[in-house]
Amino acid sequence: MINRILIRMKVVQLLYCYLLTRSDFKLIPSPERQTRDNRFAYETYINLILLLLELSGYKVSKNESPLSQLKDNKLALKVAKALSQDSEIREIIARENTSINDYDDAVRPLYNTIINSTVYSDFSKKRSKDIADEVTFWTVVIDTIIAKSSEVETAARRNDDFTQAGFVSGIKMLRDTLNAYSDNRNSFSQAQKSLEDALDKAYELYHMLLLLPVEITRIQRDRLESAKEKYIPTSEDLNPNTRFIDNSFVKAVAYSTDMEDYLKANPINLDTHYLLIKKLLDTILQSELYAKYMEAPTTDHAADCEFWRAAMKSIILPSDALAEILESSSIYWNDDLEIMGTFAIKTIKQAASTEGDLKLLPQYKDDDDARFGAQLFVDTVNNRETYRSYIDQFIDESQWDADRLAFMDIVVMMVAISELLNFPAIPIPVTLNEYIEIANSYSTPRSGQFVNGMLFSIINYLKSEGKLNKN
Repeated sequence: MINRILIRMKVVQLLYCYLLTRSDFKLIPSPERQTRDNRFAYETYINLILLLLELSGYKVSKNESPLSQLKDNKLALKVAKALSQDSEIREIIARENTSINDYDDAVRPLYNTIINSTVYSDFSKKRSKDIADEVTFWTVVIDTIIAKSSEVETAARRNDDFTQAGFVSGIKMLRDTLNAYSDNRNSFSQAQKSLEDALDKAYELYHMLLLLPVEITRIQRDRLESAKEKYIPTSEDLNPNTRFIDNSFVKAVAYSTDMEDYLKANPINLDTHYLLIKKLLDTILQSELYAKYMEAPTTDHAADCEFWRAAMKSIILPSDALAEILESSSIYWNDDLEIMGTFAIKTIKQAASTEGDLKLLPQYKDDDDARFGAQLFVDTVNNRETYRSYIDQFIDESQWDADRLAFMDIVVMMVAISELLNFPAIPIPVTLNEYIEIANSYSTPRSGQFVNGMLFSIINYLKSEGKLNKN
């Protein structure tokens, strides 16, 4: 029921926020004040990063790695892989102007000490290890093994600028860099959770829209009951037309097993929006739709459903009162209203054909849709550099400045590329049309045209390279 149109929108929105604020490994910059301590601390810091890579099986110097003969490097973990892919680290390795060769004699003893340590034994026993676990492992290794290693200190002392304070400071800089990366990875997990929450909130909005007729009717029922208690009630007060409050669709929603089960797990409290819901009621009571419904000679279940379908479409969904409810209830809902409103109307139409227990739409059509958003998000993050390279090679610099492109356009195209490459069942024209629409809705006035042209070129390139094999 949460369709792929909405899922794509949410992925683009959350990915935009995440990529705008994320940071990968951020190397601490070389100190501006070049004291002996500062200078040596920074050189030690860089050497220790490279040492960590050597321990993990990466070649970082012109000499043969002391661990090159290992068939199974037990320290080849995700943190080291991420470090090895960092552009600044790669530049440092390429320049070959560090003193990492001084540490060659320390690599094998350190490796053996680490894999025979208690901290490695405990770490290796964990069934699932995330980045935070790896960072904790490496920080303990740094503090208890590397920092206390006589081989490491001997290597460091080969530098004429050696100072004990600088050595300690360099170790701390490495620890701080790893911890900062762990925080960044936690933000990735939070972004994934935000995507899940956003889709859950969209499904909540669907239920809330269906509950509005129940709440609107309840307020009118209370009004009619209060009118009977007036000091001098009129005949109309004592014998009101109850067609509106007896509406069979409202009863179907109120007693729906699906709605009852959802509200048990996900309570929705509309009491705080009493005044706004009262505004919706007053607008309905003053409408021609209401007058015709109440004046009709008879009604039936189909007519009751049709009244609320029309009221939802022409009165509730466009109303300022509903916009206020959405704005105060969830940051997501204003963007979700059009799609969720469509599904609420669809449910009302379906209700007209059955008078039994009202069945609500499931959150997702199938398991593939349920997984679609998370897969799209994770793949785009993991391959963002590759997808960005596809984009960069087709930017016409005579028309577009790559550094000044709207970042939303970049995000839209990266997600589109991910979908093109990873979801073979989705036709290319569907993907193209959806992301052009998203660009038109969320970016600049020229974005749809730009994204269309760029994706067309990228699709042709991917096909020519044999990376895209679908129509």
